[in-house]
Amino acid sequence: MKKILIIGLVWPEPTSSAAGWRMLRLIKLFLNSHQVHFASAAGKSDYSHNLAELGVHEHVILLNHNSFDEFIGQLQPDVVLFDRFMIEEQYGWRVAEYCPSALRILDTEDLHFLRLARQEAYKKNAMTSGSHGLESPMKVNLKSDTAKREIASILRSDISLIISENEMELLQNEFNIPSNILYYLPFQEDEISADKIEKWLRFEDRQHVVFVGNFIHEPNWRTVEVLKNKIWPVLRKKIPAAELHIYGAYASQKVFQLHKPAEGFYIEGRADDARQELERYRVLLAPIPFGAGAKGKFVDSMQAGTPSVSSTVGAESMSVKGEWNGFICDDYSEFVEKAAALYQNKELWYNSQRIGAQILNDRYANPAYGTALLSLCSDKISHLKEDRDENFMGQILLHHQHQATKYMARWIAEKNKKAQP
Repeated sequence: MKKILIIGLVWPEPTSSAAGWRMLRLIKLFLNSHQVHFASAAGKSDYSHNLAELGVHEHVILLNHNSFDEFIGQLQPDVVLFDRFMIEEQYGWRVAEYCPSALRILDTEDLHFLRLARQEAYKKNAMTSGSHGLESPMKVNLKSDTAKREIASILRSDISLIISENEMELLQNEFNIPSNILYYLPFQEDEISADKIEKWLRFEDRQHVVFVGNFIHEPNWRTVEVLKNKIWPVLRKKIPAAELHIYGAYASQKVFQLHKPAEGFYIEGRADDARQELERYRVLLAPIPFGAGAKGKFVDSMQAGTPSVSSTVGAESMSVKGEWNGFICDDYSEFVEKAAALYQNKELWYNSQRIGAQILNDRYANPAYGTALLSLCSDKISHLKEDRDENFMGQILLHHQHQATKYMARWIAEKNKKAQP
């Protein structure tokens, strides 16, 4: 059986973030045909998934430490998967030096440079139109230093996993990334069956509106700000019996300071099971002002049978032919009107729920994407030298940039040695 080493930025927390859930799904996919090893220099939390129970070999590694060289040299995996480009920068050159025949895969999660560019534009009010809503999220500067780093990491990798069709197009059209080193891998979900739909709570049995998002992720905090200041004060007048409940892992004190029960605005903190919580609510509100990739909260809401109102950037690459499990709008006044209609109109609500189930089944419940990835890995391993020779720009970046990273890491390692008593 082939071996895969996954080097994680953190230990997966599937109950805390969509990234953790996606990583867990990737691990389970590779367990079908590989002996899976997971390594990270991060500390575990109480919410880290017990990978050993799945049959995964867990390893604690050190950052900027030569012990990794011995570890990777002994393990000699057939495949190494880097969890985000920062991990490829840190460990990619070591893998290339001590395990050169290993297939190197980068899981981007989302394009960090795109999200950060939109975030910067939002902060500079480049994406806002007064107090009325949001303009197009694409009016941003993409040629940042982060973009140079992330694009270089993609070019150095044999395969990069991309979660969004919009990001696939951006990489190929704007940055001329060869299509043969990119692979579109959407969220991998179980199908919503008719039996599951029958078990969902009915319209009459649900109440209140909800938002879910990990607060380590800046777009989620900004979304809560928009809800608190722009959406909820107006929406509450239209649905006065309703409350807005905010769930999210790692909420800071500034988040909890927004907790105002007298205003019907509740900060609930971490949800033990986001999908189970969502099943109790009538509508998900997500006026996400910036971001990238695909949003796990909408996958959760579709799995819970909970229609949603989203911004354009929130639903990016997730809607199907313009259809959504609710509404997509960027004008705050329109957002309020659509949210109130969805909350009060039973027929509209059920139709939106039906569309959500269809979107999830069509876009995210297709196991062919995972099967094709495993086949692609086998094919790439068989033609690794030829593929790498074709990607000469990637070889240049591997040689030059990784030489610089390598000697910086060596310097840090020596410095750390001298600092030890």
